[in-house]
Amino acid sequence: MLFRSTHGNGPQVGLLALQASAYAAVPAYPLDVLGAESEGMIGYVIEQELANRLPGRSIATILTQVVVDPHDPGFEHPTKPIGQVYTEAEARALQRERGWTIAPDNAHFRRVVASPQPLRIVELQAIRTLVDAGTLVVCTGGGGIPVVERPDGALEGIEAVIDKDLAGELLARSLGADLFLMLTDVEAVIDGWGGEAARPIRHATATEMR
Repeated sequence: MLFRSTHGNGPQVGLLALQASAYAAVPAYPLDVLGAESEGMIGYVIEQELANRLPGRSIATILTQVVVDPHDPGFEHPTKPIGQVYTEAEARALQRERGWTIAPDNAHFRRVVASPQPLRIVELQAIRTLVDAGTLVVCTGGGGIPVVERPDGALEGIEAVIDKDLAGELLARSLGADLFLMLTDVEAVIDGWGGEAARPIRHATATEMR
């Protein structure tokens, strides 16, 4: 059985953005660069831990660029939460100070950024080659590094964060995977999350989930 592993990066890329903005002598790094930084950082930790538990196994982390549409409606309506949670007063102050878009996150507030749909994984052939050779590949971390394709075919990073679940699904579909698992440490999918009537969904059809 061959494996590809992806992961999230929302808290980490948000923390990196805060760190970058704390040093005003140079412009803060854009989100695509911070996404690459977090993908390498988290990939390193996962790769090392897997290697420690699977001695002798070939494992590699791939920085993964993912092409998005520069006209995706997600850029008009930011929805992807990144970074830490704030009280409403803290969030409103940061919104005024840094021009952030903020949104409620249960009882708190977080920064939200554009989350365009992933269209194509640039390093797909390299990933396929490694997988076919039996390597366990950690890739498309945090949804991948968002890039757009210019008319001349060149790639350019863009200020966004791609949803990791959609990018993972695109990876699995593009590679023709037999199975796609989405693992989380929460107890269950919750209907009415955060409310008094919240309940775990133990059984549901695809239609009910839609």
